[in-house]
Amino acid sequence: MDADTSILGASGQSSYFSQIEVVPGSDTGRETIAGRVFHDVNGNGRLDRAEAGIANVLVSNGLDVVRTDVEGRYELVARDDMSVFVVQPQGWRTPTNEHWIPQFSYQHKPSGSPKALRFGGLPPTGPLPEAINFPLRPAETGASHSCLMIGDVQVYNNIELGYFRDSVIADVIGRKPSPHCAIFLGDVLGDDLGLMPRLQALSGAMRVPQYYVHGNHDFDFDADSDADSADTWRHLYGPAYYAFEIDDTLFVALDNVVYPCGEEDARLPGREFCLSPDRKAYNGRVSDTQITWLENLLVQAPQDRTIVFLHHIPFVSFVDHTSTQHQTDNLADIYALVGNRRAFSFSGHTHTLEIMEPGDAFEGWKSAVNIASVPFKHVIAGAASGGWWNGDFDMDGVPMSLSRLGEPRGYVVFGLNTNDYSLDFVPLGTDAARTMALSLNTPSYRKWFDAILAWRAEPQETRHRVPPYSLNDLPDVKLVTPEDLAGGAFLTANIWQATSATDVRVSLNGGVPVQMARTQEARGEAPRVGAEYSDPYAAMRQLSVSRMALESRSGIPAAQGYVAGRRTATGPQPPQPAGPVADRSLHVWRFSLPVDLAPGVYTARVTAYHHDRILAEQMVFEVVMERPQPRWRADVWSAFQNGAPAR
Repeated sequence: MDADTSILGASGQSSYFSQIEVVPGSDTGRETIAGRVFHDVNGNGRLDRAEAGIANVLVSNGLDVVRTDVEGRYELVARDDMSVFVVQPQGWRTPTNEHWIPQFSYQHKPSGSPKALRFGGLPPTGPLPEAINFPLRPAETGASHSCLMIGDVQVYNNIELGYFRDSVIADVIGRKPSPHCAIFLGDVLGDDLGLMPRLQALSGAMRVPQYYVHGNHDFDFDADSDADSADTWRHLYGPAYYAFEIDDTLFVALDNVVYPCGEEDARLPGREFCLSPDRKAYNGRVSDTQITWLENLLVQAPQDRTIVFLHHIPFVSFVDHTSTQHQTDNLADIYALVGNRRAFSFSGHTHTLEIMEPGDAFEGWKSAVNIASVPFKHVIAGAASGGWWNGDFDMDGVPMSLSRLGEPRGYVVFGLNTNDYSLDFVPLGTDAARTMALSLNTPSYRKWFDAILAWRAEPQETRHRVPPYSLNDLPDVKLVTPEDLAGGAFLTANIWQATSATDVRVSLNGGVPVQMARTQEARGEAPRVGAEYSDPYAAMRQLSVSRMALESRSGIPAAQGYVAGRRTATGPQPPQPAGPVADRSLHVWRFSLPVDLAPGVYTARVTAYHHDRILAEQMVFEVVMERPQPRWRADVWSAFQNGAPAR
C-alpha cells in the first residue's frame, strides 16, 4: 500500500505505513539469504523497477553484520533460527505498521516453536525466502533528537492497561517538543503476552516510532530453552536484539535476560538458582551469540558514532548492588568492546530511577559482576508503573505507585546532539514541572517508620491484623519543637534525576545558601538503609495505603481491596504498607536543622545545580515551643456558650 502522507507523526514527520518485502522461496537447501535495501519512493514496501538500492547499509542475521553494495544488495549466511534485520541508517527511516511499530525484520524459524506455548509462540515460517528486501525512505534530520525512555510498563491486566493509557499515553500526546522515538525498556507486559495488541494500539496514539526491549516478564514462561523463550515476542513484535541509527547515534537493543538459565550461567558463583530442578529461573547475561554480534556491529560502526545501549536488566544497580541475577554477568566484555567511544546505558527492571556518572561505584559490584566502577553514564529510567501500580489513587484515578527510591511513576526524555546531551525525568501523577520532593525527617517520623517496618517483618499468620500505626497517627512532620530539634530533625530533598555530580544547597528564609549532604557518595560504599536515610515524603504514602480497605456488596471478589499484578485480592483490610518502601535512595540530600532554631515560620528553598540546568523547589515548615492540639478543640468550643462560660 502507498504511504499515508495525510497522517503526521508527533514530531511533524509524515507517516510511512508499510512493511518489508518477503519473496517466498521453496528451496530448503540454500545456505544463504539475500536481498536488497532500497529507496521506497512510492511507499508501497515493494522493490519496484525504478527504485534504486541504497549502499553502505548494515544488515544482520543476528550474528553476522554486513554492508550493502552499491546496488543495495546484501548476502548473509542462513542460520536455522534467526532474525534477519536491517539497521536503520543515518538519514533514513524504516516503515512502521499502523501502530507506529517499525518494520525492519523477518523471523526465520522453519518449524516454529518446538512445542505449543501458552501465547502461541512463533508459527512455522517454512522454507527460507527467496529474498528479503528492506524498504527505507529519507528521514528529516536535524542537529539533535530526543527519545522517550520508558521503563517497566508491566501491565498484568486490562485495568492496568487503562492506567497506562491515562498516564503515559495521555502525557506523551501533549508533549512539546515531540520526541523522535519512544523506547520501552523491557517488561513491556506483565507475563500476559496476550495484552500486546491492545498495548501497541494504545502506544500508537503517541504517533512516534516505538522500539521495544525484551524483559523478564515478556518471555514465554513455558519455554524449555532460552532459544525459544522469546518466540511469542518475535511473533508479536520482532527481534529480541537489534540496532538502529538516528542521526549520528547508534542505538543497540540487547536481550540480557537468559531464560531458563542453566549450567552456562552457573559456571560463575552465586548463580546456583539456575540449576534448581523445581523452578525455572532467569539470569542477567548477554548470550555469547549476542556478544559476537555486538563485536561485529561495532567493528562496522564509525568511531564517531555515539553508542546508546538499551537493555532491560541493568548493567549494574544501586538498589540490587550485590545481586548476581539482577545485574549483567559479562559486563566487562561489553565495556571492552565499547573502548573509548562515547556511550550511554539505559535500562529498566528495578522500578527505580538511578543515574550514575562515570566513576560511580557501589559495594558488591566487584564480587557480583567483576566491575569496580562505571566508565560512562548509566541510567535506570524509572518505571511507567512506578511501584507496580500500587498505592492509593491520584487525581487521575491512577495508583500513585511511588517507587523503591521514592520517585513517582514516570519516564525519561533523552536528548542528544553532537556535543551534548540532556536527561529529564518526567514525573506522572504530579505537577509535570516538579523535580523533587521535600520533607522533614523527625524523631516522631522515625519512630513511626520503624514500628510499621518491624510489624511488617513479623510472620503474617501470627502478627496482629492491624498495623501499630497508620498515617493518622503520625504527627505533622513539618511542625517541629525544640525537643524534635534536639533529637535530630533534618530537611530532606529527594531530587529525582540528580546524580553524584549535582550540587545541592538550601536557604532558610532567604538566607545564605548552605550545602546539603547526599546520603550516598557512590564511592564504593554499600546502600545506607533505614528510617534515617529514607524519603519521608514517599514513605508516608507507602506505609499506610487506604485503598486496601475498599469494600462493596457487588459480589466480585477482586473488587474487595484491590488486585495488583498476578496476586489475589489484597484486602479488604485496614490500611497498611503495600509494595515498595523508600527506605534508601540514590538521590536524597539532607540538611540538619540547627538545634537552636528559633520559633517561627520558615521557607526552605532547595536549589540543585544539575548538568545543564538549575532545579529549585521550596517548602514551608514551622518551629513551635510545644506541639499544639492537632484536631478539633472540642473543649475550647464547649467551654463558652451564649455569651458566657459554660457551666
